[in-house]
Amino acid sequence: MSSGLDIALLIGAAVLLVAVVAVRFSARAGVPSLLVYLVLGMLIGESGLGIEFENANLTRILGFCALVVIIAEGGLTTRWPVVRPVIGAAAALATVGVFVSVAIVGVVVHVLLDMPWQLALLYGAVLSSTDAAAVFATLRKLRLSPRLTAALEAESGMNDAPAVLLVVTLSVAAVADNPGPWWEHALMIAYELAAGAVIGLLVGIVGAAGLRRFALPAAGLYPLAAVGLTVLAYGVGVVAHASGFLAVYVAGVVLGNARLPHRQAILGFADGMAWLGQIGLFVLLGLLASPSRLPSAAVTAIVVGIVLVLLARPLSVAASVSWFRFGWREQAFLSWAGLRGAVPIVLATIPLSVQVPGAQHLFDVIFVLVVIYTLLQASTVAPAGRLLGITAPSEASELRVEIAPLERMGADLLELRVPPDSHLVGVYIDELRLPRGAAVTLVLRDGDGFVPDPRTRIRAGDDLLIVATAAAREKAEQRLRAVSRRGRLARWLGEEGGENTA
Repeated sequence: MSSGLDIALLIGAAVLLVAVVAVRFSARAGVPSLLVYLVLGMLIGESGLGIEFENANLTRILGFCALVVIIAEGGLTTRWPVVRPVIGAAAALATVGVFVSVAIVGVVVHVLLDMPWQLALLYGAVLSSTDAAAVFATLRKLRLSPRLTAALEAESGMNDAPAVLLVVTLSVAAVADNPGPWWEHALMIAYELAAGAVIGLLVGIVGAAGLRRFALPAAGLYPLAAVGLTVLAYGVGVVAHASGFLAVYVAGVVLGNARLPHRQAILGFADGMAWLGQIGLFVLLGLLASPSRLPSAAVTAIVVGIVLVLLARPLSVAASVSWFRFGWREQAFLSWAGLRGAVPIVLATIPLSVQVPGAQHLFDVIFVLVVIYTLLQASTVAPAGRLLGITAPSEASELRVEIAPLERMGADLLELRVPPDSHLVGVYIDELRLPRGAAVTLVLRDGDGFVPDPRTRIRAGDDLLIVATAAAREKAEQRLRAVSRRGRLARWLGEEGGENTA
């Protein structure tokens, strides 16, 4: 006799495998994988296989668990040298930008749709956070200026915290008899953000020192310990009435930039956990949605989405980063690439779980809005970058590899795709003048791979694999950028290959 648990495991395994296979086809079709997972959840729900699921509170709890893992992976894979120059802009986007976006969406929705103030502001708060999973998955496929990529990724890692605090505060206030003065809530939000950052920093520093100092009996324990430390940061933050999500991200950044044993295994494990969290989260949200109610939310979703994308997001970006030397082209890209995904849908379960009046329609509206605008924006981020002229196709990018010799040597594997407009075209391998400890080990050309010799000439479309020790990696990247920008005489022309911060 098959028990309910056996059936649940069977369905869960089948959904997981279908979702994994769907990633390949969604990537080929250019459709964001999160939409595939949402549809998959709806297909096994009440209008498909007939699985009834209406537990918004359980969805919120499991959603928060998935977000912890997703944000942790984002922090672990964030390179601090790249993020450091834009940390001020990212922090402004995650705080000032969130509050500006909430205010604009709330006011316009209140006026246009005649909604009560508290509900209108809830719409703004739920939609104020960009989605870490959507941003990481989309941007890391593109070759953008490191400055823009770092700003968007750091923003998406940090802005969940103030968004959650705002949604919880507004939801509680909507059902409370005496919600208290606004300044009291503002001070509490400020405390929670500051305390969350401090807790994440402390957990990351202590955890990194512990992983370096104490030898564990098996290599597989290091990834478990690293991810466990990020979850610990969340738990300590929540217990201390601080922002657990911000603590997770900060702890992840500290751990990801520390010299940890088996670092590549840690990153690979975190990546797998993040994928599992995304699949489970999106499928669960699709299961919670009721397809029969969604058409009635379409008009409101389109109106609110237009307000968000064309008004609230651009103004919040301008108010946040104009002071950090971001030009109008970069601001336009930051506005368009502020992707929404599962986070707004998860946040919409908060007012639903505390039974705020109008929360069910809010959830339906957010679900439809995310589907429509994610499909529209995610598929046009790359063309928008090319149109605005802010792509950087010659940037070297890190490949995550699980090869023990590289780990023991303290080396990294870099991949560089040579675009037609790069000054790398026509340069001989020995003219790259890579620093000691770095070498081009493989060239992939027209589908064939070969080991280059010093007189191999680089062509447009080549993929170069470069092995670099930890000490030589930064100089190797600088040299590759310099030659790409100015050619073989880059050093004589004064090009040093620094990060593009223009």
